Amino acid sequence: MKDVEDFEVLQLLSAIEYRWGYDFTDYARSSIKRRIRNTMIRHGIKYISELTPKVLHDQSFFQDMVKDFSITVTEMFRNPLVWKALQTEVFPVLRTWPYFKIWHAACATGEEVYSMAILLDEAGLLDRATIYATDFNDIALQKAKDGVYPKKVMQKAKDHYQAAGGAACLSEYYYEDGEVVRMKKKLRDHIVWANHNLTVDRVFGKMNLILCRNVLIYFTQPLQNRVLEMFSASLTQNGFLCLGDKETLDFTSVSSFYQPVVSEKRIYRYINFDSLQLITPYE
Repeated sequence: MKDVEDFEVLQLLSAIEYRWGYDFTDYARSSIKRRIRNTMIRHGIKYISELTPKVLHDQSFFQDMVKDFSITVTEMFRNPLVWKALQTEVFPVLRTWPYFKIWHAACATGEEVYSMAILLDEAGLLDRATIYATDFNDIALQKAKDGVYPKKVMQKAKDHYQAAGGAACLSEYYYEDGEVVRMKKKLRDHIVWANHNLTVDRVFGKMNLILCRNVLIYFTQPLQNRVLEMFSASLTQNGFLCLGDKETLDFTSVSSFYQPVVSEKRIYRYINFDSLQLITPYE
């Protein structure tokens, strides 16, 4: 007997792509089902098929649902030793360029983007940098752009900041405002926020460093390859790529174009720029 639930999922994903242009068909199916169930629980819906007419005809429902599809797990200085490795292995190379660009792909609510800006400032590199931070979730992007976070999360952030090799006091980079903190303007001035969907959108600029951490694990292998090919087409010669600790370039379509810089921290350097055919994916 065929799985009716799988059919319902395919029907729902097709409706989302047809109506709104969001393609989730190459997300790992277990992850998709889990996120669909979250929506169903919140709205008291029994069958997946009941979601299809809602996403076709109710924009506000779809916008609420897409929040469950977005990967918003992030925090400041997450995995501190990765940030320490970036400072010791990547920042010295960034210092050799008069101007450089960094792309935080799938940045969620932006905590890691501000982490980067803080460490660049401490290294005396922020004025040379433009940081592009992108996500397809406009609600998360707006929160990131506002740079307002609960005050209670900052203690953990301070601990991670120190473990990452922070050289000053983290409180120098934000203002306290009641129960929230507001990131300072000097950080926000170097960040460009934009909507970008890794599954369907294309290369939009040449970058010296790209970070996309713990996002590819939610994609099927073909989609991982397409996204990694886009990242490769987006990197300058000898640029850097930083992935999440559960991700690797091994056995991907781009593995031969990179050499590990700190392999256990998933930091790679793009070394085969000329041999990659720079054709934008999805054409």
